[in-house]
Amino acid sequence: MKHRKRLLTAAVLGTAALAAAQGTTFLTIGSGATTGVYFPVATGMAKLITDANTGVRANARSTGGSVFNMTALGTGELDAAVTQNDVAYYAYRGTGLQAFQGKANSKIRSMAVLYPEVLHVVARKDARINSIADLKGKRVVIGDLGSGTEQTARQVLEAYGLTFDDLGQALRVSPAQGITLMQDKRADALFYTVGVGASAISQIAQTVDIKMVPVAGNQAAALIKKYPFYVRYNVPARSYKGVGATVPSVAVQATLVTTSDVSTDAVYRAMRAAFGNEEALKALHPTLAQNFSYAKAVKGLPAPLHPGAVRFFREKGVNVR
Repeated sequence: MKHRKRLLTAAVLGTAALAAAQGTTFLTIGSGATTGVYFPVATGMAKLITDANTGVRANARSTGGSVFNMTALGTGELDAAVTQNDVAYYAYRGTGLQAFQGKANSKIRSMAVLYPEVLHVVARKDARINSIADLKGKRVVIGDLGSGTEQTARQVLEAYGLTFDDLGQALRVSPAQGITLMQDKRADALFYTVGVGASAISQIAQTVDIKMVPVAGNQAAALIKKYPFYVRYNVPARSYKGVGATVPSVAVQATLVTTSDVSTDAVYRAMRAAFGNEEALKALHPTLAQNFSYAKAVKGLPAPLHPGAVRFFREKGVNVR
């Protein structure tokens, strides 16, 4: 009976609150699909935090992505999460996405910007898609329902004068399912907002002749003007099999966030464990190795820095408030 009571308590309390009551802070970090970059990055950071033996333990959970993560932070199901900075901004402000409309979560706090998340628009070569405009009437994977990728797809199509209704089929599936649909010729193109080098894109490129569709010119400029959390980003040549030239696109920023419910001390210790050794952090994934720095980690934050993160960055000589 006592064991059952503890299980019920764990179901009701946030994991951080329960573990703190037991003398250790335990952080559950939301990530994304196992085929993306969030999952290995979050798993690696959780291991760095736990292995540091500072009284904070962490684990990473595979989830549906940014929108799910921000909702779960609000309910206490997650204690921290990797998320697109645009989605975190919407959740903090209570705007932008239906999931957050009128439900601003003022407890959201930033920990660090990790790396740019680049919009990949991948098309089968035999689908004859050369621009975003060519997606009209095509079968297009737009990401999981409620994912950050779905929101990005909507905004990019809008910049080209299209909506989901203009597509032949708007396929709301996970990246893993999207791979299968592309391989089986049941999808013509796929949107995925993810770090360059993601295994999902590499897997498609290894098995299907692909073309990367650019987002550029006046449409990219209009997108960035309306949604200033986007930046221009060029996917380097040879990032994937069959992609022989640089492809212009846009990116948001993958960001580690938490809430004010997690103590200053716990966040500081987690930050010191995960980010204190920059080389160990960069070794977790090539996209971190190529993009992360302490200076960049405080640029483009979607919500105020957590006081524990402020303490950490000040110790690193970064000018933060």
